[in-house]
Amino acid sequence: MPRPPLSSRHATLVGLIAIVLWSSVVGLIRSVSTGLGATGGAAMIYTLGALLLALTAGFTPLRDIPRAYLGWGSLLFVAYEWCLSLSIGYANTAQQAIEVGMVNYLWPTFTLLAAIAFNGQRANGLIVPGVLIALAGICRVLAGEQGLDLAGMLTNIQSNPLSYGLAFLGALLWAGYCTVTARMARGRNGITLFVVLTALSLWAKYFIMGGEPMHWSLSTGIHLAFAAAAMGLGYGAWNVGILHGHVTVLAGASYFTPVFSAALAAALLQVPLTPAFWLGTGMVCGGAVLCWLATRGRAAHPEP
Repeated sequence: MPRPPLSSRHATLVGLIAIVLWSSVVGLIRSVSTGLGATGGAAMIYTLGALLLALTAGFTPLRDIPRAYLGWGSLLFVAYEWCLSLSIGYANTAQQAIEVGMVNYLWPTFTLLAAIAFNGQRANGLIVPGVLIALAGICRVLAGEQGLDLAGMLTNIQSNPLSYGLAFLGALLWAGYCTVTARMARGRNGITLFVVLTALSLWAKYFIMGGEPMHWSLSTGIHLAFAAAAMGLGYGAWNVGILHGHVTVLAGASYFTPVFSAALAAALLQVPLTPAFWLGTGMVCGGAVLCWLATRGRAAHPEP
């Protein structure tokens, strides 16, 4: 007997679970990549995550997934996962990995902007200060103890433009993926397939372009298991949330992820974070909350 579909409230709660799981991802990816390399570590995480998703969520038949979503969804998802995992793996230090993770957390703000631009979501004037405060928060994080210092921020970025650039691009890509899923998926869940494609593409990069040697240890294996669980179950839960729940509620709640993520990563990687970093993190969250409030109670325009 088929299961009844989830109510919007229950689907939203499932999506909130994903936010809790994601809070641990930055520190775990960094720990795994330290032992297995940026590409090899990411490939292992997504391979185990795909296996976990296959066992728990299963596969949606390809014929049931709208063709447009199959193409755009898989492209945006795989590209984002590359940006997320490799930006953290390529970071020069654990401190930089946490900063890179913070840049990635611009995606909730970008998601709401994309919903306004492409899905007809209405917003009031709070959206402008919200975006500006979130961006200023990232500048504060990257500038370190120098305050809102453009020169200091650029110096920090120039120390590893690849990691910071991938993180920023990833924030844009994930906003695009959420927008495409809400618009094109028609209630179909392709997350297991997308994670499998991510794993296969990372293994292709590892074997074709060459990856760092893998150095296994007990702690690396434990962190790999936790990372795969957080990744697999987190994305499975998130897709249920954005397919059947309240997207703006999920985006609003996700604005607090940077705080939990930074705290967990700092504890796991044993990196002390400065008051300037926490101030910047608070600005990212606060700006994102303003963006969320700007859309509260304002329904999207109906689809043509």
